[in-house]
Parts: sequence; C-alpha cells; structure tokens
Amino acid sequence: MPTQKKVETTEYLQELMQRGTVAIVTDYRGLKMAELTALRRKLREANVEFHIVKNTLGRLAAERSGRKAYLELLSGPTAMAIGFGDEVEAARTLTEYIRASRLNLPLRGGVLEERVLQAADVQTLASLPTREVLLAQLMGGMQAPITGFVTGLNQIITGFARVLDARAKQLAES
Repeated sequence: MPTQKKVETTEYLQELMQRGTVAIVTDYRGLKMAELTALRRKLREANVEFHIVKNTLGRLAAERSGRKAYLELLSGPTAMAIGFGDEVEAARTLTEYIRASRLNLPLRGGVLEERVLQAADVQTLASLPTREVLLAQLMGGMQAPITGFVTGLNQIITGFARVLDARAKQLAES
C-alpha cells in the first residue's frame, strides 16, 4: 500500500508532465544543497521547475499522464527541469546556468511533446533563437518581396515623373 506522500508526489508529477511543454533530464549527483537552490531560483525565472524524481514514482506518473516518452529517461539518479513556456528558453536557461556556474550536471536527454531528445538534441534546442527572434525573421522574410516590389514600382514612377519634368522644361525653353 503506497503512502499518502507517494500518492501526492505521483499526482504532482503527473500534473507537471501533462502541463509541461518540455522536460530536460539530468543527473543530480554531486550537487550541494546551495547549488541546487541557486539552480532552482534561476530556472524559476524562466518558468521552469527543477525536481529530483524517484524513478518508480516518475514511471507511474508518466504512465498515468499518457506521456510514455518519459519512461526512456527514468533510470539512475534523475532530476527533471520541466518548462511551461517557451521550450527554447527553458533549455537555454538550464544549459547556460550549468556552463556559467561550472556545475557537474550532465544532461541525459529530454522530452519535447512526445519526442524523446538525446543530450545533443537538448544542446541544439538551447542554441536556437528565441520565439520572438524567429517570428521577427519570418516577418522580415515575408516583407522582403513586398518591399522590393514597392521600391521597384516607386523607381518606375519617379523615373516617369523625371522624364515628364525634363520634357516640360524642354518645351518651356523652346
């Protein structure tokens, strides 16, 4: 019979897995409590929660939430950074903090929707531009042909106006 605390933990993990947009799984061995607290504080700013997960409870939560992709990553000492907003921002914040603070926190992989990510995929995700930058690039790409068309049309009209002006001056001189 499971204890009430384990039931509550499983339900909480299940809710996190359902709500989360991305999860990054790491090994937490060797982290001091102060380092763990600083990491959680930094991740919280990016709308990411960092939890040490007992694998049996994590597997149970993954099965109940219908997020089977988590099952591949739940082995050994497991800590999860679960992001609730921009997936790229969550991955970037975690990887930059690990690099800047020189923590020994190896990435094992992650889950993006129902896709399992390897550690290299998480690094690639972290190196992508933010959503706002991608949208700006998209809008710039969409506006470029229109801007070129308007500029070309304006040059034609301006050239025609100069020809008319030159012809009017020529007729006025004669």
